[in-house]
Amino acid sequence: MDLFFRIIKFGLTGLLGMAIDFGATWLFKEKIKVNKYLANAIGFTLAVTNNYLINRIWTFQSTNTHWGTEFSKFLVVSLIGLGLNTFIIYLFHQRKNGTNFYVAKFFAIVIVFVWNFLANMLFTFK
Repeated sequence: MDLFFRIIKFGLTGLLGMAIDFGATWLFKEKIKVNKYLANAIGFTLAVTNNYLINRIWTFQSTNTHWGTEFSKFLVVSLIGLGLNTFIIYLFHQRKNGTNFYVAKFFAIVIVFVWNFLANMLFTFK
């Protein structure tokens, strides 16, 4: 049952992160006119920082005093997730008559969610 609630907490944290990610990506891509992949990375970075703090305290209730090492692990997992996220967006969006950028981004987030949860549970916050 603990695993179920962790997944729910991780998912809720992820939803907040997704809102931050989408909002920042939209702001930088549409209003500031930054390259869509750079805008994606900015949104991702803001969301990762938020997600680490919430997951550390709420989801995994970490008491690790070496938070710098823990954040580094979280960041590595997240950067791998960013690579997967960007690759999936590229695959869905760049094809001729490709999927809408934001729809592709949504699919990427769902797929990367599974990676992030398992890697953080088994590596970052073990």
